[in-house]
Amino acid sequence: MGIIMALIVFSIVILFHELGHFLLAKKNGIGVTEFALGMGPTLLSFKRNETVYALKLLPLGGSCTMVGEDTDETGDNSFNAKGPWQRFSVIAAGPVFNFIMAFVFAMILLLLVGYDTPAVYKVIDGEPAAEAGMMAGDVIKAVNGKKIHTYKEFRTESMMNTSGKPMEILLERDGEEIRTTVTPVMAENGYYRIGLYGGAREKTGFWGTFKYTFYELKYWITTTVRSLGMLVTGRVSMNELSGPVGIVTMIDDTYNQSAAYGWLDVFLNMLNISILLSANLGVMNLIPIPALDGGRLFFILIEIIRGKPVPPEKEGWVHTVGFVCLMVLMVFILYNDIQKLI
Repeated sequence: MGIIMALIVFSIVILFHELGHFLLAKKNGIGVTEFALGMGPTLLSFKRNETVYALKLLPLGGSCTMVGEDTDETGDNSFNAKGPWQRFSVIAAGPVFNFIMAFVFAMILLLLVGYDTPAVYKVIDGEPAAEAGMMAGDVIKAVNGKKIHTYKEFRTESMMNTSGKPMEILLERDGEEIRTTVTPVMAENGYYRIGLYGGAREKTGFWGTFKYTFYELKYWITTTVRSLGMLVTGRVSMNELSGPVGIVTMIDDTYNQSAAYGWLDVFLNMLNISILLSANLGVMNLIPIPALDGGRLFFILIEIIRGKPVPPEKEGWVHTVGFVCLMVLMVFILYNDIQKLI
């Protein structure tokens, strides 16, 4: 059942991404020849007007195939016949819809269970937090000058401190602000710890929930960007990346653990994972990587700046090389995923 749940989560995230391309293509008069969920051989399909709607065998992907997107067709309903800003909006709609989905799901989650407050509810004796004078009931307001709105923001700041540098923490205690410095210590698992617990859930009104939903979406977007930065700079190993197999395994494990507490717990956990995956997909598709949405957006921006498009054969060559590199990277990630399971 966990595997089925993982496929459902993947399908929803991908479908919403492709729906963004589809709706903006239709709005701008671009013909869509196929709107598909999945990859590989077609299992089910039907045609309405000019578009074939299909469900394919492999549920890890999807497509919105537009007239002239990858060909030199120049008819009135062709992608190539539209202005650069129209084409830009169609390509950008995929990741934008992922951010919209993440926002809506985050708001549902926060309405149901509230946001995780940056309040400390336990400090472990003898650990760095206790030695720095932190106490249960303290509210964390900032870390190293960066404002903190939720406990997950603080936890991430702590986890991303891979060098064990001292952390300057601004606290609120009994209405007064207190500044302290915590120096993490290395734990047995190789990560640094400071020895405290927090993050009790608290519900707020509609507008408060709306505000914290923005913080939630911002958190996932910035965390994804920072994680990519750590990967590029070598602070995170390529071996720590998870591909489809690793993500499915994570969803399966989460489902099995939460199923013991009932369907509401399953729903909340799947909702949280969907927010994470949707925000990640949105960010990844805005990075100017050839063959992905970000790569296509980059070439359209060059066209807008230059006043004329990049020669199609040159752009096609870049996307082809990028696609091959992505396939090699995907094989590497899949291999690592499988090795972790063995």
